[in-house]
Amino acid sequence: MWLLGTARANLVFFPQPEDVPGGYAILSHTWRGEEDSFQKLRLLPSRSSPPWFNPRDRLTPKVQSFLELAEKHGHEYAWVDTCCINKESSAELSEGINSMFRYYAVSAICYVYLSGVIYSDTDSRRMWSAFHRSRWHWRGWTLQELIASRVLVFYSKEWISLGTKYELADRLKEATGISTAVLRFENPFTDASIVTRISWAAHRETTRPEDAAYSLFGLFGVNMPTLYGEGRHAFCRLLMEISKTSQDPSIFLLGRRWYMSDLEDLQSKLQGTPDSRTRRHLLPLQPSPTFGPFFPTIPRVIRYEPSVRSQRGQDEVR
Repeated sequence: MWLLGTARANLVFFPQPEDVPGGYAILSHTWRGEEDSFQKLRLLPSRSSPPWFNPRDRLTPKVQSFLELAEKHGHEYAWVDTCCINKESSAELSEGINSMFRYYAVSAICYVYLSGVIYSDTDSRRMWSAFHRSRWHWRGWTLQELIASRVLVFYSKEWISLGTKYELADRLKEATGISTAVLRFENPFTDASIVTRISWAAHRETTRPEDAAYSLFGLFGVNMPTLYGEGRHAFCRLLMEISKTSQDPSIFLLGRRWYMSDLEDLQSKLQGTPDSRTRRHLLPLQPSPTFGPFFPTIPRVIRYEPSVRSQRGQDEVR
């Protein structure tokens, strides 16, 4: 993995995240406007530049402030997704996506930057309301960062500490629907059912449709090639990979409830459903919150239970 030296923003390569001496800090944020890239970092002046010039000053204020804070806290190295992955290399991009959950899990500390939360010690109600509505809670990639990081600290727009994940667990539960026991590492997140873990992502959005699946690799221990261009089929492919190693039947509960009296009723509903004639698989194509609070839309029978009926003597599908 590539890391940034916090003092001068120089790129340093380490074969494994565990190889970083003293560990590293990591940034969790949402992308807006111009972001620093791997190529931009490569073009920054080297260590041979004059001592009065610090290449770190050429970075965006967000990354610059993050590196300064990490250095102040004694961290020599730091990782930022925008500029520590060479996205021009498909191999490095795929490796970074498949390894990202691990990067956050192994990090010494994760700094969460909430650009839409203005710190206030006089109007806390407004501040926490902004915290609850923060865009960070609605982005796909930040879910794994919230779950994986053991030491996670939230910061306001001015880089003032709002509290740790442990301290803010109740507020985070309200904003994300994830239990405080999971957030505080009292219960392993892997104990949650497949459908529960997917429900955590149901309201979240990604710029690329494929990332709705790719951002969930770590939550299910899945590694698979990234194929940008496959669109929403990436989510179906993810569920297929999960089903190969998991015996959790809740994966088949991702659907819209239909109640029907017999198989003819089922056939009639399927024929009248948009896309039912062209759909080639039973698994959903995206973690859409159309049904109830979380679940994707896909026609399915919730339950088939034969029963003896004295008057009509026929099976009942319900």
